[in-house]
Amino acid sequence: MRIPRLLTVIVALVALAVALALGALALRPPLPLIVAAGFDDARISPNADGDKDLTTFRYTLARPAAITLDFTDAAGNRFVFRERQARVAGEYSVLFGGLVDGYVLPGETVRSEVETRLMPDGEYTWALTATAESGEAMSASGTLTIEGADSRLPDISGFTLSPARFTPNQDGLDDRVTIYVYVEKDATLTMYLLNAEGQRQYITERNEGLTFGKAGMHEFDYDGGIDAGEEPPPDGEYTVVVEAEDAVGQRVRRTGNLTIADGGTPIGAIYPQPTGTTVFYDTMPYRDTYYTDADTPGELIPVPQGVESIITESEVVLQGDMLVFRLTVTNDGSVGLRTSGPPPGTVYQQDQRASGIGWYDQSGVWRIGLECDTVKSSYPWRWAIGSVEDLQAVEEGGETYYYLPPGAQAVVWGGVRLTEILPQRNPQPCWIGLIHEDVAVVQSNVDRRWVEIQPGPQR
Repeated sequence: MRIPRLLTVIVALVALAVALALGALALRPPLPLIVAAGFDDARISPNADGDKDLTTFRYTLARPAAITLDFTDAAGNRFVFRERQARVAGEYSVLFGGLVDGYVLPGETVRSEVETRLMPDGEYTWALTATAESGEAMSASGTLTIEGADSRLPDISGFTLSPARFTPNQDGLDDRVTIYVYVEKDATLTMYLLNAEGQRQYITERNEGLTFGKAGMHEFDYDGGIDAGEEPPPDGEYTVVVEAEDAVGQRVRRTGNLTIADGGTPIGAIYPQPTGTTVFYDTMPYRDTYYTDADTPGELIPVPQGVESIITESEVVLQGDMLVFRLTVTNDGSVGLRTSGPPPGTVYQQDQRASGIGWYDQSGVWRIGLECDTVKSSYPWRWAIGSVEDLQAVEEGGETYYYLPPGAQAVVWGGVRLTEILPQRNPQPCWIGLIHEDVAVVQSNVDRRWVEIQPGPQR
């Protein structure tokens, strides 16, 4: 079969075109590795005033390569903008405002680690170097002038944190870390906690009279998130990082070490009795040996015995006798509950309060409180959440502190001698509370009862 003449002509023309193309490739030399490079404007004034703060650097690569862009001043100092960064073939552009990798000039004192910094005013020779995987290398260069640069660093000259060992458990001891930062120039401050895996937890600056972003002393406060009901970070070693960045993009940082220990959310509760009510109430006659004040620790009353409260809906207490109670406190959390006296079994006079017998309120301390309607302060009568044998003693800074351990239970009891009758409020309601001092009344109005004081023989 004969091939049509038209098809033969088409095949011949295609073959000729391919041959000509291959010949042209063979005769044309390859493009240079850097086809073009240069700044749009070779003069900048980086001071955040909006006028000539930036210029654009453009370059074209004919083949994939690792590129380096650096600058050299008249004294031979080298400043790096890009260092051996991989690029594929193509056209590139990047804004440049004089910021380069951090550096410190000879004889200069800088207290921070410098991450990015402006080059000083002056004339520079820039050099773009490209190196292909084959080993082929090429450079292009030119000049750049910087003038009017705001190159003073936002140096962090002061950085302190206290305490360095932090125990976020709301026990009133080392529950917060206070961090002071002094920055020499207006700058945005960022602070975060860094763990071994590189995860960040940001720390908020307190506004204590100094405007955010201004030069001067700044205060940061860190509680581990526990005040917001969050679990603190796991116990361990952490790095606190503070960064300062000014309006032109210069950035510095400082770091400090922080240990987190004994962290966790405290959880305490007054537990219902296996039988009967949550709080067992009773009355007892008073003895002078029970009298307690700041100078005289009185005799402790015995643990009230019984299952059902003697006082149910309401009860009469003879004037001069004691209203007594008994209950159980449980630590349901993962950290100890710090407590303070007076010990269970202590008896108050009706006009006394805890501070009046030598036991002052302490931030973070857990105590049981008893309150009646006619008192002048909240829960004036308070007791520790366990006896000494129920508690764990911890020595710290020359002081001994007592904790109800996680998972432990303790019986708490005490009494108040009722001697004052207010006719307008007799009977009056009384109730129990579980108090986390300076934090919250964790349980309030527990087993509320009406108590009437009636005149009787003075004991």
